[in-house]
Order: sequence, then structure tokens, then C-alpha cells
Amino acid sequence: MNEPAPYTLRAHRPGDMGWVVHRQAILYHREFGWNEQYEALTSRIVADFLEHYDPARERCWIAEREGEIVGSVFVVKHPERAGVAKLRMLYVESSARGLGIGRRLVREVTDFARAAGYHTLTLWTNSVLVSARRIYEAEGYRLVSEERGEIFGKVLTSQNWEMEL
Repeated sequence: MNEPAPYTLRAHRPGDMGWVVHRQAILYHREFGWNEQYEALTSRIVADFLEHYDPARERCWIAEREGEIVGSVFVVKHPERAGVAKLRMLYVESSARGLGIGRRLVREVTDFARAAGYHTLTLWTNSVLVSARRIYEAEGYRLVSEERGEIFGKVLTSQNWEMEL
């Protein structure tokens, strides 16, 4: 007898973006003590995505497990660099970690970006997000710059990563 897949991926739909902002704000506050500046940033990112969504060049994937949303990721065109896309807001609920969801979401971004004709993927993250950074490295991203400073109410090391497609 075949067991059902532990999760499924789907495109975003109405109501998902509020959930994404809500869950990320709660999780990153709980795990790292990030303040409402992070929630404000994620709110701006999803609002911009919805207002300017180009389905041929951009995408959001929602991961579900047993009918519940357990993760998401975005790929958006870079506003200033032609041929460059940005991986944004990779997120997996703590209860769903270890199932390969993060790796699969990142792979979906890579495959979509290639098919859409992008030549480079970029992302911005923080050094405390160790598991995500491991996924990015395994996918082929390389660290191109980092800067230490106060953000989200903490002193963090922000990092920029890139991958040629």
C-alpha cells in the first residue's frame, strides 16, 4: 500500500499572504526574539508581490501537510537588475522540519527561475538561520557579502547570497 506524500506544494491563493506574515512573525519572534520590524518587512514584501505579481516571472509556493500550511517561498524579479530573480521568505513550520520541505521549496524556485529565463538568483538572509543557509549552499548559492548591524531589534549578521543559473 502506498503512503501519501508527507506534504504537497501548491500556488498561493487568497488568504495565504496574511497567514505567511502572521506565522513568520510569530516563529521568528519565538525562535530569535525578532521584533515587529520583521513583521513590517514581511508585510511589505507580500503586499508588493500581490500588487505587482507577474505570473510568467514570479511565483509563490505554499507547502501543506495534512491540510495545514507548513511552509512557503517566493521568487520575484529583481527591481533593479535585469535577468536576476530574488528568492524571498523561505519558511517551514518547526513541526514540519526534517521532511525536506525547505529543500524542495528552494529547488522549485531554482527550476522556475531557469524556465523563466533568469540568469542569476539572489537572496538575503541572516547568519542565525543556519538550516536555511545549509539548504542554500547545497543548492549552489554562494555567500557574496555580509554586514553586521542592528535589525529586527537584535544585532545580526545579514548576508547576501547568489547563484548563477
